[in-house]
Amino acid sequence: MALATIRGWPHRTPDTGHRTPDTGCPSPAAERRTPGAGSPPVFGLSPDWLLADGSPVADALVLSHPEQLERLRAACPEAVPTAVLAGDPCFDRILAALPYRERFRRALDVRPGQRLVLLNSTWNPDSLFGDGGEDILPSLLPRLTAELPADEYRPAAVLHPNIWHGHGPGQIRVWLDRARRGGLALVDPLEGWRQALIAADVVIGDGGSVSYYAAALGTPVLMGAASADGLDARSPVAAFVRRAPRLVPYAPLRAQLDALLDGAERQRQRQRQRQPGTLPGPAELVSSVPGEAAALLRRHFYGFIGIPEPEEPALLDPLPLPPYERVARTAPLRVVTRLLGTGEIEVSRYADPRSEPAGDGDAHTAVHEDTLDPDRRALADVIFRYGTADDPRYGTAEEWTAELLARHPYSELAALVTGPGSCTVRARSGALLRLSGPPAAADPAVYVSALYAWLAAGKTWEELAAGGMTVRTGRSGPHQVSVTPLTPDGPAHPGGQSGPGDQSDPGGPDDPSGQEGPGSPFTPLR
Repeated sequence: MALATIRGWPHRTPDTGHRTPDTGCPSPAAERRTPGAGSPPVFGLSPDWLLADGSPVADALVLSHPEQLERLRAACPEAVPTAVLAGDPCFDRILAALPYRERFRRALDVRPGQRLVLLNSTWNPDSLFGDGGEDILPSLLPRLTAELPADEYRPAAVLHPNIWHGHGPGQIRVWLDRARRGGLALVDPLEGWRQALIAADVVIGDGGSVSYYAAALGTPVLMGAASADGLDARSPVAAFVRRAPRLVPYAPLRAQLDALLDGAERQRQRQRQRQPGTLPGPAELVSSVPGEAAALLRRHFYGFIGIPEPEEPALLDPLPLPPYERVARTAPLRVVTRLLGTGEIEVSRYADPRSEPAGDGDAHTAVHEDTLDPDRRALADVIFRYGTADDPRYGTAEEWTAELLARHPYSELAALVTGPGSCTVRARSGALLRLSGPPAAADPAVYVSALYAWLAAGKTWEELAAGGMTVRTGRSGPHQVSVTPLTPDGPAHPGGQSGPGDQSDPGGPDDPSGQEGPGSPFTPLR
């Protein structure tokens, strides 16, 4: 990081050539090229940035580490007298917020056992979102949501503010629309990226500063774009880019991420044994004075203007807790299920996969009511949505589920998720059930697919009502889920018989399933 206190104005601002800050600079000879001849000047330490008519444009150039001072001395010795070592306030804010990691994860709707995959891109042509070299991002984004099980991974993206400015928010959202419908979170590039970085389990990025901050926190980084152009071979970022593992663009993503995460965990364990509580090597070069940037900067600024410092300590604003961002997954879900034992079901969901997911088990399709493709909704085995039990737009959960099944005769279950751990489900047979699990442990729509798998196997909901249901979703779980029969006026009588106020006529001539009662098994219609 480098900050400058400008001496004179106006002065010429050199063209950055879409370079990213904090990437270092090329050799001194390259630095001293005439602007416009050959490659553009690198942001930060070159004479093109620091000198006007041979003199420094700034009274103070704030650096975060003596390593930067050495490169400044080689690249632009005229600016060395203005250099001030004062650490990195951005990194200090990140370090101070580390104890709140779980809050940041919950704000991004990351469930226990899920891994947050953070994709980030800086803004030069060779970045992950750039237009130079091999442009893998258009295919990578939807694959993050299609290949990774939805309940085991939470994908999110942080794009440099200049990407938003250069293309416009509308264009960015259009490009990312398919991935967002699959569950990708789009993080605020100004106020939310640090919190997302703290919350991340793994980062897919490029040679920008966000990737290096991730490495400084010990978060494993997979390089999706790693051009060496514009990087000083002596800089810490260049060394990091050379060592970091590369993403194989068209190979299966899950195997690459799992291998990286497992290797990083083994490395963390070894590091904890050697030096408990320490940050990894890259952190040493982010700031030579971690936690002290506010005090050093204020001391310099007050000395610069010639007045005494306040007696109060110099403090940085803490990182705010971002607003809660619920997963907005409206792409059709292909769900693979396996019955493991009495009342125990394993569920893996994939958002709009291009091919049938691998793995043993039976498959069905679950679709959010607001899916973009009405044909997929019409043929879905399970239809669900999120809302509240008293939303007047949809009526009661009993009314909404009945309306959905009447409108979609090929669907077997309709479910309204009304809380962080519960939902109301109606079966084609007429049974109205409440599924309740631990709050925020898993998406309750997972429980609906588990129920579908159980009933599709020829079993009855009464078995689950008596003994409960156990749902597994990869590393998360097991989740213990209660199954409670309902009628519009309250719990149904034992045995699935109609209670007071139950106006349904299961098994009657108007029942499309032709089954005998509310708890009867059914034959799914594909």
